Amino acid sequence: MADYPLDSVPDAKPQSMPDPTGKPGPDAIFDFLVIGAGPTGLACAIEAQRAGFSTVLVDKGCVCNSLFNYPAHMTFFTTSELLEIGDIPFPSPNAKPTRTEALEYYRGVAAFYKLDVRQYQRVERVTGVDGAFVVHIVDRYGRHGALKARKLAVSTGYYDIPNYMNIPGENLSKVHHYYDDPHPYFGTDVLVVGGKNSAAIAALELWRHGARVALIHRDSEIHRHVKYWIKPDIENRIKNGEIKAFFRSHVVEITPDVVVLETPDGRQVLRNDFVFAMTGYRPDFSFLENMGVRFDGPDRLPVCDPETLESNVPGIYLAGVIVAGSRTNEIFIENGRFHGKQIARALTTKRDSA
Repeated sequence: MADYPLDSVPDAKPQSMPDPTGKPGPDAIFDFLVIGAGPTGLACAIEAQRAGFSTVLVDKGCVCNSLFNYPAHMTFFTTSELLEIGDIPFPSPNAKPTRTEALEYYRGVAAFYKLDVRQYQRVERVTGVDGAFVVHIVDRYGRHGALKARKLAVSTGYYDIPNYMNIPGENLSKVHHYYDDPHPYFGTDVLVVGGKNSAAIAALELWRHGARVALIHRDSEIHRHVKYWIKPDIENRIKNGEIKAFFRSHVVEITPDVVVLETPDGRQVLRNDFVFAMTGYRPDFSFLENMGVRFDGPDRLPVCDPETLESNVPGIYLAGVIVAGSRTNEIFIENGRFHGKQIARALTTKRDSA
């Protein structure tokens, strides 16, 4: 990473309008800056702030942007107390809280701690070194700016980059890599690609709301890790012929009117209006690499201290699912929320020993 003095930020223009919220301006130097304002990022900011560090968060979307983009009627697979951050209780009348309840909870926590969250500010790059980082940002109108911080944490999750199928027609507007609401697909022919939780949930909701649903999966059956109350439901719908399933199969082409499948019985062509490619997502490895973070092994595990979560780049800490590299099924809100305490302890230790 290039080392630029804090009073000379190349290609970064402070925003000309004063911040009406009274937040520190573009010349402020924060002790700690968190990239990503999801639950884990919020937890990191809370713990650092409680330890006495001046803290700011930056997110290219809204608070808990990935969670906001989950299906509208989603219910968590876990109980509310396992989603709590900042020692704030998460009350819910349901055994498992909903997306709407979680968004309300995390908004409330951010407000309670008066977190300085810079929403709709995309990080373009990071320059500088430990103790003098410059985070170059651009807002949704293309205006450039910069924030300065002594330490950084990256908690960007993995929901923003789908695993593409890389087949002809995948760029058609009828193809979606995110599932939101079943209503627009009533009375249409829909293909769901995948065999894990997100694919099973999408297929079931679409079918129950009047879509004609087919499901295609590369393996021989629905994945064994699909939640225990979902797996028998989707399997029974397939067994009854209510959802047509193609196993050990894959999509080879998508056109405006059909999809072409490669199956054990040869190629098949299905009438089709929409495709939901629920093929999973991956972290933005290039973003981390551009900051100098190294990765090891086929699972692309980032190099970081397991105790402090400091990466191989001094002063840059990692939090949340990105700690697990491409093994995105290992870290969730339930365990990633504790990363903030680890990082805050490391920051405090460094401060006290200085």
